[in-house]
Amino acid sequence: MDTTERPPLPPFTPESAVQKVRLAEDAWNSRDPARVSLAYTEDSRWRNRVEFIDGREAIRAFLTRKWNKELDYRLIKELWGFRDNRMAVRFAYEWHDDSGHWFRSYGNELWEFDEHGLMRRRVASINDLPIVETDRKYFWPAGRRPDDHPGLTDLGL
Repeated sequence: MDTTERPPLPPFTPESAVQKVRLAEDAWNSRDPARVSLAYTEDSRWRNRVEFIDGREAIRAFLTRKWNKELDYRLIKELWGFRDNRMAVRFAYEWHDDSGHWFRSYGNELWEFDEHGLMRRRVASINDLPIVETDRKYFWPAGRRPDDHPGLTDLGL
């Protein structure tokens, strides 16, 4: 069993739930599959769109494929609700393909954590909206979203 702790730990408070979501957003914006995969249990189970993914190694491989396709990826996550060791999160991210076509992908995730703060289950529903480059809303440099950048609600998303 993986005993690495990833604070904040459940049961979550309003403050620790928001912090957990921001930490996840920051990690995903790194676009580093190895770093991101460490937030999940060794036997974590995912449903991402129509794909079922089992285990940290499969998560790492999935994320590598994802970020090889979704170029200039920028993500914002927002807490929707939480209870004990579970969270509902909504998100939107922008990216383009290798032909320069831009998309904004919208979705919802359900998360379940173990007692060490590692995510053991992730269920994601995602829809892609083609956009023109002039409709983009995320312009920060690659990496962490600046603290003063608007969130989803502030952007009307």
